[in-house]
Amino acid sequence: MNRQNEKPQDKLEQRLQKFIARFNEIEAKMSSDGISHEEVIELSKERSDLEEIVEAAKNYASVASQIQEATHMFTNETDRELIEMAESELEILKKQEEEINERLKLLLTPKSKEDKKNAILEIRAGTGGDEAALFAAALHKMYLKYAENQGWKIETISLSENDLGGYKEVITSFAGKDVFLKMKFESGVHRVQRVPETESSGRIHTSAVTVAVMPEAEEVDVHIDAKDLKVDVFRSSGAGGQHVNTTESAVRLTHIPTGIVVSCQDGRSQLKNREKGMQILRSRIYEKLLDERDKKSSESRKNQVGSGDRSERIRTYNFPQSRITDHRINLTLYKIAEIMEEGRVDYIIDELLREDFQRSMLQED
Repeated sequence: MNRQNEKPQDKLEQRLQKFIARFNEIEAKMSSDGISHEEVIELSKERSDLEEIVEAAKNYASVASQIQEATHMFTNETDRELIEMAESELEILKKQEEEINERLKLLLTPKSKEDKKNAILEIRAGTGGDEAALFAAALHKMYLKYAENQGWKIETISLSENDLGGYKEVITSFAGKDVFLKMKFESGVHRVQRVPETESSGRIHTSAVTVAVMPEAEEVDVHIDAKDLKVDVFRSSGAGGQHVNTTESAVRLTHIPTGIVVSCQDGRSQLKNREKGMQILRSRIYEKLLDERDKKSSESRKNQVGSGDRSERIRTYNFPQSRITDHRINLTLYKIAEIMEEGRVDYIIDELLREDFQRSMLQED
C-alpha cells in the first residue's frame, strides 16, 4: 500500500496492532521461567502504560464489530420493526465508537515526561489596564470551571487584584490526570474585544492577557542551591496598594544564575509564602530548561501546535459576536458564554489535541 494514500484511521489501527502485539509479548515474558526481579519491575511498568490502550482498543474492535452487524441488519432486513431497532442501535454504537476513537487519539499521542505532570497556570493582565485585569479574572474563572469539570485539585498560589475586582496577576496549581497534557496549549496571548463595563459610549475595546502554563517541577527535576538563591521579605499589600498585613510575611525569591524573580504574598505565613514561591520558581526554571531543549530540536518545534511562546497571540474572544477564534488551527466557535461561564474550554482544547495527534501521525511517516 502507498503510505501517502493511507487513511488516518488505517494508521490508527496499525499503531493499535503494534501496541497489542507488544502487550502480548510482555505478558508472555512475565510468565516465562528465569525472568529476574529487575526485569519484572521494568516490564510491569511498561505493561501498566500499555494496559489502558489495549483495553480501549478491544472496546473499539468490539463496537466496530457490533456496528458491522447492525449495518448488515439495517441493509438487508425487510421487517420495519427490526430496521428501526437496527437504526436506533447504530446511532448509539456510532456515538460510542466516536468517544472511544477520541480517547484512543489522546492515549496514542506521543507524550513527553512533562505531559504527565501537574501544572502551574499564570495569568497576567496586559494591554488594556482595568479591562485587561477584569478579563484576566474572567479567564481564571473559566479555567477553574474547566479544572472542576476534569476533576482536578485546584490551589491558588498567588493573587494580585485591582480595585475593580480584576486580577493583575493570578497563579494557580492544578493537580490530576493529564493536566499538563491538556493545558499546555493555553500558553500565549489571549485577546478580548468587548465593551468595558466602565465605557459609557458603548465603544468596543481590545485588551490582552498573557497566559503561561508550566509543568510543575519537583526537587528531583530542578535542584536549587542555597548559594544561588537571594531571599527578601516585605509586607504584603492588597488592591490599590493598601497594606493587608503589618508583618513582613511576603517573600521575594531571586534565582541568581537565571535572574528569575518570584514574589509570593498571598498567605499570612512567611514560611507558607516561601514554600509557594519555591514551587513557582522551580517550575519557571524547569520551563526555561525545557524551552532551551526544544529550541535545539528544530524538528520538535516544527511539528508542535503553535510556537509555544507565551508572547504568541493564540486566541481572540469577541463578545459582541459571541465568537472565539483560535488562530493556530483556524478554529472559530460561536459559544463564548458556554465556554467562558461553564468552563467548556474543552471544545477548543480537544481540537488542539486532535491537531497534535494528526501532526504526530505525519511525523512518523
